[in-house]
Amino acid sequence: MGRFLTPDKLKGFEKYKYNSIDTSVLSNYVMHPFWNWCVQFCPVWIAPNLLTFAGFLLTVINFLLFSYYDYGFHALTEENITNDHIPSWVWGVSAVNLFVAYTLDGIDGKQARRTGTSGPLGELFDHGLDSYSSVLIPTCLYSIFGRDELSPLRFFFVIWNIFINFYLTHWEKYNTGVMFLPWGYDFTMIGSCLVLAVTWVVGPKAWHMQLPGGITPGLVFELVLYFSAMITSQTIILWNIYKSYRDRTGKMRSFREAIRPLVPVAIFFALSTTWAVYSPTNVINRGPRIFYLLTGTIFSNINCRLIVSQMSDTRCEAYNGLLMPYAIVMANVLYYDVSPMTELMLLTMLCVGSTISHIYYGTKVVQEMCKHFKIECFRIKPKVK
Repeated sequence: MGRFLTPDKLKGFEKYKYNSIDTSVLSNYVMHPFWNWCVQFCPVWIAPNLLTFAGFLLTVINFLLFSYYDYGFHALTEENITNDHIPSWVWGVSAVNLFVAYTLDGIDGKQARRTGTSGPLGELFDHGLDSYSSVLIPTCLYSIFGRDELSPLRFFFVIWNIFINFYLTHWEKYNTGVMFLPWGYDFTMIGSCLVLAVTWVVGPKAWHMQLPGGITPGLVFELVLYFSAMITSQTIILWNIYKSYRDRTGKMRSFREAIRPLVPVAIFFALSTTWAVYSPTNVINRGPRIFYLLTGTIFSNINCRLIVSQMSDTRCEAYNGLLMPYAIVMANVLYYDVSPMTELMLLTMLCVGSTISHIYYGTKVVQEMCKHFKIECFRIKPKVK
């Protein structure tokens, strides 16, 4: 319950300078000009972090909407696809919400430079919330395809593919000192908005037709995410890290220190996969949304701690405190062969506890940074003359 930001981390934040490289054609020639146009309509008294948080809340609203209308991802299974379990307006609202959230995420940094409030808190706040959205956005898209197209277990690995790509980008910066903005992010966000918009106009049946060779749109969706990650993200990340060591432009950490951030996420991947695959009551099939939310919450906590370390240029933590209760619950479930109701109840309790813990961590880190830099998170303090 003490401080999360030690003095060495706060000193590191004082020296921090944002350094990024964006080579995305979509980002540079389409989105940035659009965001530059949008930000001029934003009042200068609005704090950049308020824009970031508003965008995040829109993704939360989308998640809650689909949780209400399609809690178990049954709405578009074969026996239900002819019924409008998900109203047409939900697809339209979610498409608009996601596009507005993406736009707010694009203009928050421009608003910070416009108002002279740029600083490490804004980047930490932005990327920390993005790490949580990495589970909220995909679960909404899952409702488009449903269980007939992708089983809950297969979609679990789709989500982990997104997690790993997001995490490796920050691991790359931890070792190179440069944020190489991935091409896949902009294409994925625009693609997700378009898919939701098409579903609103045409209807979800458009994504359940048979393609040549018996391939389904759900399989195409799955394969595109995997192969695009390998081609446009993972290989480029490894190359950038190698190049930073070759040219001696990065942090030049030892191999052991360089891979240290991979330890907690690798442990968590092993634990969550074990539970998903070997659950005695197939809990991921009975409560997939809770399982995904729990996985995304703990992942976000691990990722946020990496972001703190790479921004403050301090040693990354090799252990995450949320992994211990997760491992204990999972071990008891597997060893004692509990009843279906008991396992689902334990999963829910773990999800609630992890969510509260993660929100507490994020809130305290923001408060500690605000106190240290004498700023406010959601308000631009008047400059002292």
